[in-house]
Amino acid sequence: MNKADIINKVHEELGTTKADAERAVETMINSIVDTLKSGNEVSIAGLGIFSAKMRNARTARNPRTGESIEVPAMRVPKFRAAKALKDAVK
Repeated sequence: MNKADIINKVHEELGTTKADAERAVETMINSIVDTLKSGNEVSIAGLGIFSAKMRNARTARNPRTGESIEVPAMRVPKFRAAKALKDAVK
């Protein structure tokens, strides 16, 4: 399932126009991204928790050349699935 499939599902479920469904999905995604950018986490009951964590700087290797590369510290997104989601997927 991709973003277009989600938009179609929202469109079918709510009976709105596709443009309204697309705006709703875009608003949800943008809200999650903006919240993570500000350093907060997003908790959706039954789905899970989106958060951002710091990854330490490290030395990596280029697999083609074997050359060492310094990878800087950065914030990366993280998702922890809720128990309800884990149980549903089992």
